[in-house]
Amino acid sequence: MNDFSTLLRDILIDSGMAATPAHLINLLVNIVVLILVVWLTVWVTRKVVIRVFTRFSKKTSTTFDDYLVQSRFPTYISNIPPLIILSISIPLVFEGYGRFMSWSETILDLYIILLVVLIFQSILRSIRNYLRTKDRFKDKPVDSFVQVIMIFVWALAFVFVFSELTGRSVLNFLAALGAASAVLLLMFQSTILGFVASIQVSVNDMVRIGDWITFSKYGADGFVTEINLATVKVQNWDKTITTIPTHSLISDSFQNWRGMQESGGRRIKRSIYIKQSSVKFVTPDDLKRYEKFRLIAPYLQEKQAEIEQFNRSHNFDRSSILNGRNQTNLGIFRKYAQLFLENNPHLNKEMWMMARHLDPTSKGIPIEIYCFSADVRWVYYEAIMADIFDHLIAAAPYFDLEVFEEPSGGDIAHLGAQFPLLQQRAKEN
Repeated sequence: MNDFSTLLRDILIDSGMAATPAHLINLLVNIVVLILVVWLTVWVTRKVVIRVFTRFSKKTSTTFDDYLVQSRFPTYISNIPPLIILSISIPLVFEGYGRFMSWSETILDLYIILLVVLIFQSILRSIRNYLRTKDRFKDKPVDSFVQVIMIFVWALAFVFVFSELTGRSVLNFLAALGAASAVLLLMFQSTILGFVASIQVSVNDMVRIGDWITFSKYGADGFVTEINLATVKVQNWDKTITTIPTHSLISDSFQNWRGMQESGGRRIKRSIYIKQSSVKFVTPDDLKRYEKFRLIAPYLQEKQAEIEQFNRSHNFDRSSILNGRNQTNLGIFRKYAQLFLENNPHLNKEMWMMARHLDPTSKGIPIEIYCFSADVRWVYYEAIMADIFDHLIAAAPYFDLEVFEEPSGGDIAHLGAQFPLLQQRAKEN
């Protein structure tokens, strides 16, 4: 092989050419031949390796090899034969040209380091994509761990590149890095925090891909689509994307709705405000009218019999309605709301369900509906809640109750129009 690389030089010298130009011409021809051989080798091996690998991946049932093809693993592997040819040929081509040989070998070593990193990165990406297809890992922050490994690999590659360029040993360089550890910690603070956060999020099962979270600090309200080393991506309900620092998941407070989704019930907690002046004791005529409402009739009969028995046993003077026990239209309406919830097929009967009083406010007496829908999907949840309050708001006047509503412009205008008439009547009286 050595005789072949100097064959042209020997021929030129034997033909009477001076040694220096003969050496240069021989060198240039050898470089051109080497480039052609390497290019041809790259072309052939790439065609063969990619074709063989693609056919193999199509025949196998597993999808891992398909992801290897997508991540260009065969392309990177096909570069190995040309590198072997270069490593063997460079000492022969640049024989007698020490500086060129040193530069060429350094460039070759750097490319080998880069190729190893790219091959390793391709394998990691294939593993990541393959794990995403498995139900066990779909909601795990696989990206974070892949990124951590790749940071370590690139850092190691940088050490070897530095060692190759400077001629210093890897151990000496690592010792120098140890002395500068404080600076490195400061430089990679976000990365370290993100790595620690990723581990804690995964181990403590705080957030999974697909979880619905609300993070008010960052304006995030939607589903987690990606968890990686530095950021968590959330697709909001309006289809915008919010990016949250990963370490914020352990340093700040956020709301994860996974528990609600897995419980089989979504909470309904909303109030109807009843005008206080419309609350009254019910009369026998009112009771007869309310007993026509099928849902509340059995309760009214049982409750009224209990009250009458109590009043008789205590010999109350019933000439005044304030004496003894009496039912109110608000109490009956509250019981009606409770029975309406219990008979609603769209509510989860195994969770809390009640209609309760809250403290009176300037807007009236709040009757709060507290229950859980049986369907946690947003659209159906809103429809169930709307149906409940549509019915109860419409039912309130049948119990002689008024739902509070602040005066609007039309109400004030109507009152102003009636004011002259009221003044006229006051003068006539």
